[in-house]
Amino acid sequence: MREITFSASMFTLIAGPCVIENRDITRAIASELCGLTEKYAIPFIFKASYRKANRSRYDSFTGIGDREGLEILAEIREDLRIPVVTDVHQPEEARLAASYGVDMLQIPAFLCRQTDLIEAAARTGRWVNIKKGQFLSPAAMRFAAEKAVHAGNSKIILTERGTQFGYSDLVVDFRGIPVMQKTGFPVVFDVTHSLQAPNQASGVTGGHPDMISVLARAGVAAGADGLFMETHPDPASALSDGANMLRLSLMESLLKQLVAVREAVRSF
Repeated sequence: MREITFSASMFTLIAGPCVIENRDITRAIASELCGLTEKYAIPFIFKASYRKANRSRYDSFTGIGDREGLEILAEIREDLRIPVVTDVHQPEEARLAASYGVDMLQIPAFLCRQTDLIEAAARTGRWVNIKKGQFLSPAAMRFAAEKAVHAGNSKIILTERGTQFGYSDLVVDFRGIPVMQKTGFPVVFDVTHSLQAPNQASGVTGGHPDMISVLARAGVAAGADGLFMETHPDPASALSDGANMLRLSLMESLLKQLVAVREAVRSF
């Protein structure tokens, strides 16, 4: 089993599809990412949500069923020997996901102030990834981290994912990465969600995937401890967040660039 690690030598990659659509496509994405990260010696955590609760429209896809999705995550974890992370939205979801062996529980950005949720996730003893709300300053994230520590867990990472700019755009202030690193916890940069175009008239979030490589390189150059990216073989057919995903076939080329940037930064 690969361990969850964050080090100065290489960024950690958290990547996978937005949501579990079915067993075959989820396993295929996990296998491809596992092979690539082994090839380039990049620490890896596979991400896929078994449930998506923060949807704009009532008819948006939310998942194939909680237990069905968690069983697929458990199989991938066991068969590929890689750690996995998934979103949780309520305290009971944190306990359920942990019971399936999930290694890291992710607190969605909209819920980063939910004390009971953070505490429940922390009490499972799993790693906890708290995503910075689009409405919060980076400095304010120390209070979210303190909630997990108070609940007895210091295995915490904080994730930057952009700040709301007007009604339908996000901007990234890369000063937030070193600011949040002052907490002493690893800081991950969520590349693909930072490129969302929320609040579209259609009720479906848009995005700017053509800018993924630009922001990813900037995140590594700014010293992020890890990168978060959602990816899919065919983003146009993805059932959630396809508008801002990286096409899976482009992942290897991007990872080559990012490894080179990391090595250049370390040489200074």
